[in-house]
Amino acid sequence: MTHQIGLILYPELTQLDLTGPFEVFSRMPDSNVHLIWKTLDPVTSDTGLRLLPTTLMKECPQLEVICVPGGPGQIDFMDDQEFLGFLRKQAKKAKLVTSVCTGSLLLGAAGLLEGYKASTYWASTEFLVGYGAHYQKGRVVKDRNRITGGGVTAGIDFALTAVAELADERTAKMIQLMIEYNPDPPFNSGHPDVADPEIVAALRAIMKERIAARKVQARNRPRSDT
Repeated sequence: MTHQIGLILYPELTQLDLTGPFEVFSRMPDSNVHLIWKTLDPVTSDTGLRLLPTTLMKECPQLEVICVPGGPGQIDFMDDQEFLGFLRKQAKKAKLVTSVCTGSLLLGAAGLLEGYKASTYWASTEFLVGYGAHYQKGRVVKDRNRITGGGVTAGIDFALTAVAELADERTAKMIQLMIEYNPDPPFNSGHPDVADPEIVAALRAIMKERIAARKVQARNRPRSDT
């Protein structure tokens, strides 16, 4: 059986949220990985990388795995009923409903995290409660058939976790070795728990408007019936 895996490709997403999992899933045997959007026109990420969708939402087959990446563009689609309706429809029969980074907030907006434990980007963890989710610290959080990854680079960890479930652990380990995923960062600054407080404060200041927009959305979001 071919694994049908779908990654949502929307404007102003953070490309590594998508390309990290794509690199892993595309190496899993018997996998068909779709990059899904409303049109097949090139989509530009938040840093200017242009990516091509491969599958239209309206023509997408039933997916075994639906994955929503995050990024600043997430804010613009929190009330997009075509987008959210597609997520709800796919989630009904998908084996795994997943996200990376602030893609979890889009799952939340679709009503797909009510009562689930979930992770998200470190600067957005407080907003999960507005969507009925329960924040759990971790680069990968699994609750029943929901798998949510933390920020950006955690997408690789998430995808390897998913491959172990879809195929087996041996396959996931082989893919990890194939892409030489052996992190050894030059600085210990990848999370507020370990980063210099001055660095954390400076980055929060840069993201101030984005965080405020997410706060308003979470505060005003009615609970969804799914």
